[in-house]
Amino acid sequence: MAGGIHPTAIVDPAARLAGGVAVGPYSVIGPGVEIGESTVVGPHVVIQGPTRIGRDNRIHQFASVGADPQDKKFAGEDTLLQIGDRNTIREFTTINRGTVQDGGITRIGHDNWIMAYVHIAHDCTVGNHCIFANAASLAGHVRVDDWVILGGFSLIHQFCQVGAHAFTSMGSVINRDVPPYVTVAGPFAEPKGINSEGLKRRGFDSARIMSIKRGFKTLYKSGLPLAEARAQLASAAEDAPDLRLMLDFIDRSERSLIR
Repeated sequence: MAGGIHPTAIVDPAARLAGGVAVGPYSVIGPGVEIGESTVVGPHVVIQGPTRIGRDNRIHQFASVGADPQDKKFAGEDTLLQIGDRNTIREFTTINRGTVQDGGITRIGHDNWIMAYVHIAHDCTVGNHCIFANAASLAGHVRVDDWVILGGFSLIHQFCQVGAHAFTSMGSVINRDVPPYVTVAGPFAEPKGINSEGLKRRGFDSARIMSIKRGFKTLYKSGLPLAEARAQLASAAEDAPDLRLMLDFIDRSERSLIR
């Protein structure tokens, strides 16, 4: 779709659209919405503000972006949705703004692939290069780091965190924090190994992957209490810096780890 606003679209005068933005038939862009250069909004999309969307995004038909949070405490406060650059948001995706009970903002980073029927609730933070398969759902206050893949129909409980390079299989139900690199599966999800295939695709060589596998065994196969496993990971990280992601994640975890 070339840049331009279809005559059937409704764009509020208080919305700010940069050059090259395309808005398809019957879409509605509300006040307080900012859209960056060359972003394409398909037909029948609703974008409510305050919402800031970067450049070169593709938002497909029937998506709802920037709607009020689904939180009974919400009382019309001025909260925000912020979306970065080069994201693909497919059909019927719903992404809500934040709440004042948290930081007041929902954040989506760059280069994410968000498939149909995905829900990203209020106050979530999504990093970069993530893939959310169809109908994956994030409850409120969830944090998902870079390069995470969520399998179709994965469900993440509020306040949970998913570390970088993690992978959830189809239908996973996440009720605790998933450390970096780890693959989980099942309702409720359990650790199954590391996301070695994903790491290979991202250029991790065999030595780095092996060090991460050893870290996984320390955390999940050694039988050590978490504090002792963390101490062993800290020692191993001196020669395997990739393990520092695991250490930092353990230190910030609040809901406890999937173990």
